[in-house]
Amino acid sequence: MNEEQKNTGETEMNEASEQQENNVQEQAGTAAAAEAGPDYAAMYQEMNDKFLRLYADFENLKKRTARERLEYVKTAGQDVFLAILPVLDDLDRAEKSIDSATDVQALREGVDLIFKKMRNVLQSKGLAEMQVMGEDFNPDIHDAIAQIPAPAAELKGKIIDCAEKGYTLNGAVIRVPKVVVGQ
Repeated sequence: MNEEQKNTGETEMNEASEQQENNVQEQAGTAAAAEAGPDYAAMYQEMNDKFLRLYADFENLKKRTARERLEYVKTAGQDVFLAILPVLDDLDRAEKSIDSATDVQALREGVDLIFKKMRNVLQSKGLAEMQVMGEDFNPDIHDAIAQIPAPAAELKGKIIDCAEKGYTLNGAVIRVPKVVVGQ
């Protein structure tokens, strides 16, 4: 072996031993770093990922509930209209029979039956007529359209006549009655 080959071999051995020492030092450094404390960058990345997923889930929930609410509002009255359709059919038949009807009493009975059917449908959906005759006038739930002298002293401040009926829907007033109050 000549001199150059010996130097090259020694150089390679020196480089290999330096590389081994560097690897040992890196391993010792990472082991010391692991013993020194947790990896905050990894923890941050994990928490940030969880946060982004939760935020996306929440945004999707908001969008879905908004769509569902809009759909509910669009179809909220559907059951009421479906219940009224048979009454509308009866009214159409009554209208056709008016022209050819000779018995007024039978026609009146038919129209009365249709009105009863309509009232029953509306009552089954929660609509109720307000009974106001003889009650004390309450400006919160009554609309006074006139005041007249009371025919009797006990009727002062009470409702004497009702010009337009009032209605409640499931206990809440949806239309106030228009009344005449005794003074």
